[in-house]
Parts: sequence; structure tokens; C-alpha cells
Amino acid sequence: MAAVPETRYVPVGGSDVAYQVVGGGGSDLLWCYGLGSNLELAWEFDWVARPLSRLGSVGRLILFDRRGTGLSGRLSAGGIPTWEELAEDITAVLDAVGSTRTAMVSTLEAGAMAILYAAMHPERLTSLMLLNTTARFPEAGDYPIGVPPAAVEGLLQFLGASWGELELNQAANPTMTEFEHRQSGRMQRASATPREAVMQYEYFMWNVDVRAVLPLVRVPTLVMHSADNEFIPVAHGRYIAEQIPDAKFVELSGGDTASFPDAAVDECVAFLTGSRPILDADRILTTILFTDIVGSTEQAASLGDHRWRVTLDAHDDVVRNRLQRFRGHEIKTTGDGFLASFDGPARAVRCGREIVDAAADLGIAVRVGIHTGECEVRGDDLGGLSVHIGARVGALAAPGEVLVSAMVRDLTTGSGIVFADRGDHRLKGVPGTWRLYAVE
Repeated sequence: MAAVPETRYVPVGGSDVAYQVVGGGGSDLLWCYGLGSNLELAWEFDWVARPLSRLGSVGRLILFDRRGTGLSGRLSAGGIPTWEELAEDITAVLDAVGSTRTAMVSTLEAGAMAILYAAMHPERLTSLMLLNTTARFPEAGDYPIGVPPAAVEGLLQFLGASWGELELNQAANPTMTEFEHRQSGRMQRASATPREAVMQYEYFMWNVDVRAVLPLVRVPTLVMHSADNEFIPVAHGRYIAEQIPDAKFVELSGGDTASFPDAAVDECVAFLTGSRPILDADRILTTILFTDIVGSTEQAASLGDHRWRVTLDAHDDVVRNRLQRFRGHEIKTTGDGFLASFDGPARAVRCGREIVDAAADLGIAVRVGIHTGECEVRGDDLGGLSVHIGARVGALAAPGEVLVSAMVRDLTTGSGIVFADRGDHRLKGVPGTWRLYAVE
């Protein structure tokens, strides 16, 4: 049995996230595993400890149990964190260990979270390695390789009935021994209860879809997938590799889903130790928020310069207060509005809704437009088509309305935010038609 590293905790979102650090030299590597993890128990089982030890020999290995799993804080009923909230776990752990740039290896349902993090925080990652993961799990009209809805429901029922049991582990990892299957069951039970497991898998299987983000991942990416994987077919891995620019795809033999085989470790080590160019993170995936006071010119004329200045100052205080509360970054003011960015669309939507409500208390009607897309970083400013789209979406919003693009709606699925379909629109100076949604 390998020596168990010291477990530490960092507070995140009203909970605690457990993490460990192995080794101290070389570059950093973050291990981002899916549901079924327990940091301390992992080191008792050779089939888990062996790949971790090998990865730790390359540099400093950072491990964590995300919220709701293993040694980290449990979830309340119905309290599944959204993907952007789970991404906070990554940032908090990296900050706690003083890691400014790291490679990341991620598996299973945690892969979608890693993909989004890579697109939104390329300055924090040197590379991304994915094993047996998917950008979207269920079948759709534009995603025929997905799993049919009836099969998704059947899998959820199977998970609920067999979580932590021999039957599930034999199906998920057919090449492992019965002894290892029993150890895997013990890991699952130490990670989450059957009810907690189904609650989390239900969220990830039905609500996560990061297909639109894949072309925006700029860090060097390795995608690995088991050829005979029955839970997540290999076509899912090929799709990810095809959509991420210059990604490398490796098809592994066998049908194991949840283990990390020696062949995968070999690929990761080769990928990490090869010569890689330093990424210039001048383009990032971010959420843009525009605010605008409706009829500001008329109000200024009606109130007079002094009263309007007082009102405008109160408005600015309201906006900045909400940006701070929801961790938005003020880019600039436009006289009667703001441009801000967020690393998560749900926070941007909730911030926009509060800005509208607080401004109404001041007797001001504000409209808000929000879009998530790839932006050019220009010092402290942002540019590119996505900024123009955000501005055009905001211009179409009605007084007191928060209007968002389809990308924002898609990435906030499962957050509890309700949208009303506002139909297709042409945005001035932007090609094509754009589906827009109002926050209810």
C-alpha cells in the first residue's frame, strides 16, 4: 500500500474541498476524477495508487475530491452544484497550493468541467488530457452518436440499484479482477451514497452539453478512449478530438470505463514530457455582460445635470456592488452603462437580474445583454466578435429585461434559471440569425 499524502481542505461556496499534493519538483499536474473518488482510500488500492504514483513522478501531482464526493463536503437534496460552481473547486485548489499553471487530466463526467475550464482559463493550464469522457451524453437530432434517452434512464436506474456493488464494477471495468471490483465498490460507497450518485449523474447526463465550447479550447489536448467502452461509446471521444483544434486522439484497447490503465498513463507521460509551445492566452472563453440605462438622454434633460449626476452615481454604485457580489470583472463604463466579464454564465445572469431590480428601486430602467463566447484579451480590455454580439443582444433587450444568447441558456442548464424564448433575431453587423432568451 502506498503512503497516504496529507489531506487538506479549502473552503469553496459554503462547503469544503479536500485536496492532496504529491511530490514537489517539476511542473504541476492536476488530477480531476469523476464521481467515485476518495482521496485517502485511493492510496490503499494498487490499481489506483500505481497510476497516481507514476503521474506524480513527472512533477507535482495535485488531487482533489470535488464537492459532493469522497472527503469533500456532501450535497443537500437537490443541491447539485452547476459546472461553473464545480469549476470554482479547481481554482480554489490551485490557489491553495500556489499553482499558477498546471496540466490537467480528467475522466468521465468531470471531463466536461475540464473542457469548460480549459476554454475559460487557458492562462492556468499548460495542457489538457481526457479519458473516457463526453461533451454531451444523450442523443439529439444534431448528435446521433449520443445515448438514446431510454438507455440513459435505464443506466440511471442501474446505477441507483448497483452503486458500490459487484455488478456495476464488473460491467464498468471488465478487465479488472474480482478483488479489484470489490475494492472499486468500496471506493464508490466511500465517495457517495446511491441516492447522491444518481442525483449527480442525472444532472451531468441530462444537463451538460459543451459541444459549442470544444473549438474554443486552445491548450494542447490529448483525448483517450477505451475502444470497447459500453457506457460511453468511443465515438464520443473521437468527436471531442475532432472538434478541439489540433487535439491528439488515442484509442485504447479494452472496455474499461472507470479505471486508469497503464496505457493511458504512458500516453499522458509522453504527452507531458514532449516539447510543447508556451500558449499565449490572448483568447479566452468568457461571459460578457452589457448594461444600459434606457432613455438616459431624456432622463438627464428632465432631471437636470446635478440631479442626473447624483442618480447616475447611485446607479454606478449599484452595478459595482453587484459585480463584486457575483465576482464579475468591470471592463469599462460607457457613460450610461457597463461592460463586464464573468467566468461563469449563471453568475452573470443572476448579477444582471439583480442590477435590473436594484436600478428599478432608484427609478431607473436598465436593460442587460449577456453572451458567452471567445474574446480577444487586449490588456485590461476585451475585443472580438463576441463583445459585439453581447452589445447587440443588450440593445434588443426591453426595459427591465435580461436578454441572453442561446450559448448562455445552454451553459446554464440545471442552474434553476428559467428562460422565455424570444425567437430568432438578426444582430446588426453580425452574420446569421441568433436565438435569444429572456430571463424570467
